Amino acid sequence: MNVLLRFAACVFLASAALAGKPAAAQQDAQRGRELYDNRCLACHYERIHDRDRSRSLVQTFAQLRVEVANRAALTGMTFTIEDLDDIAEYLNRTHYRLEK
Repeated sequence: MNVLLRFAACVFLASAALAGKPAAAQQDAQRGRELYDNRCLACHYERIHDRDRSRSLVQTFAQLRVEVANRAALTGMTFTIEDLDDIAEYLNRTHYRLEK
């Protein structure tokens, strides 16, 4: 299963890189919040993102995007690249505040 998650993350990152515009230009944090509230909160609550930064798997924006893709794959729901970008943007603006 770990191989499948890594593959999904690689596909996500490669697709975002080939999309034509930089991913940051396409991200919509409000839409990301709606997606997060409707699809992600079923498994965990937002405070999970407020843990000690030194203990977090997420240290860069690229890692945040990979983790969003990995977690989305675990839900069994269908997410577009735009969905994943918007969720990552929402989480970055509200919790992580990582440089892009």
